[in-house]
Amino acid sequence: MGYPGRAVRGGWRGGWTLLVWVAAVSLLVADGRRVRQPRCPVGCTCTKDNALCENVRSVPHTFPSDVVSLSFVKSGFNEITGGSFVHTPALQLLLFTANSFDLIDEDAFLGLTHLEYLFIENNKIASISPYAFRGLKTLIHLSLAYNNLETLPKDVFKGMDALTKVDLRGNNLICDCKLKWLVEWMHHTNATLDQIYCSGPPLQQGKKINDLLPHSFDCMTAEFASYQSLKFESISVEAFTFGEDQYVVFAQPFAGTCSFLEWDHVEMTFRMYDTIESTSTVVCKPMVIDNHLFVIVAQLFGGSHIYKRDTSANKFIKIQDIDILKIRKPNDIETFMIDGESFFVIADSSKAGSTTVYKWNGNGFYSHQSLHPWYRDTDVEYLEIANKPHLILSSSSQRPVVYQWNRSQKQFDRRTDIPEMEDVFSVKHFRVKGDLFICLTRFIGDSKVMRWDGAMFKEVQTFPSRGSMVFQPVSIGNWQYAILGSDYSLTQVYQWDTKRGQFVPSQELNIQAPRSFSLVAIDDRVFLLASSFKGKTQIYEHLMIDLSN
Repeated sequence: MGYPGRAVRGGWRGGWTLLVWVAAVSLLVADGRRVRQPRCPVGCTCTKDNALCENVRSVPHTFPSDVVSLSFVKSGFNEITGGSFVHTPALQLLLFTANSFDLIDEDAFLGLTHLEYLFIENNKIASISPYAFRGLKTLIHLSLAYNNLETLPKDVFKGMDALTKVDLRGNNLICDCKLKWLVEWMHHTNATLDQIYCSGPPLQQGKKINDLLPHSFDCMTAEFASYQSLKFESISVEAFTFGEDQYVVFAQPFAGTCSFLEWDHVEMTFRMYDTIESTSTVVCKPMVIDNHLFVIVAQLFGGSHIYKRDTSANKFIKIQDIDILKIRKPNDIETFMIDGESFFVIADSSKAGSTTVYKWNGNGFYSHQSLHPWYRDTDVEYLEIANKPHLILSSSSQRPVVYQWNRSQKQFDRRTDIPEMEDVFSVKHFRVKGDLFICLTRFIGDSKVMRWDGAMFKEVQTFPSRGSMVFQPVSIGNWQYAILGSDYSLTQVYQWDTKRGQFVPSQELNIQAPRSFSLVAIDDRVFLLASSFKGKTQIYEHLMIDLSN
């Protein structure tokens, strides 16, 4: 018959055991879930959806999953590193205040795809990575108030199209070209900004950044960048146009040649075009008259000569010798036109020679006027003063002398000299907004810039000269430079400051014993050619630089 009671009791015992086992497993699973649930980090206080961390040494990586608001106060970490919050993607508000960190790194807030409010206030932040806020597409309020920021990287707010409020108060923002982008951004963004002020530079100090306009910034600058080095020494350089092509010619005293170079439009370099063989060459001066190219070749020995370009034979042919009794030791040549007639003048630096003006008569050049003998002239400069032709002669034995063209006599008359300027090696002129200036070169002492005041030249600025043989003004568009060479130091490039009415230092060039500079514009590029008496001849390119980038 069996034992029905026992069977019942055994069945209940088995069911009870099963129930106990299921309950135990459930409790273990639940307990396991509680173990894996992140606890509030040490140094932080957590409520249902908020966490506050104080005096922590680093950004914790674990927070309860329901935390959507996180604050850091008086923390000890030095920077917010990249990816610091990838483990807390649910954050909607993040606040830092009274902390000691001074840097926000690239991708510092990566992964916070729900963040709407970011307050980084009253800290010591001096630097922010350009990509610090990358990925914060939902952010609507950003505060960087009361930090040590002097600038902000360009486009640091790029991609943050949801922004409606940005607070930059309490920083020391320098309103220079690095901050121009912010002014442009402020004029195009839909976000509002509280009034913020410039801490510098002096011209902008105290101004409201909100009131500045992009054109308030002058951010274009330029420099001469090394472009090509030529493996020969030279004492003078001239750039000229013949036909529709640009050329340069260098006088090489040791090689005894005039070396002509042309621009290679394929290789984008200057290449050899032709040469004129000579002896102890000091100047190779090109002169174009009625579509004919003439070159005056000044030599220290063997006399000086004039060559003409024979286009059919594609070579230079000597057509004339220059009177050796007048021109014994040529040092400089200037070409010019007066009333449609072509002239050139040679400055002679010998004791027995005479600086002489030559005129083209249709068949050749003849001596037109000897200016003065015995004065050992080192340089001659042609210029117009009050629309009247003038010459300025520099000499080792007297102050620079100014000659004026007498139209009735068709010759130059001595007009005046430049006082208190002994030992001037050369004079070169330039103009700024109609005003006439001259650069006077001294080998040792002070080279000077002087301005014509309507009656005489008056000093504007002095420059220490240490072995200077050239002080050359050059003009490129709206840029006016003066280049002061040196045999003992680096060549100094100065740029004209219109507001100051003076030159300011721009850059230094390493040229050995520079003697002459010239500009040539080719293919929408501008090159500065620099002759070197003791080293390689140098070519620099004039490059425009936007400081706001």
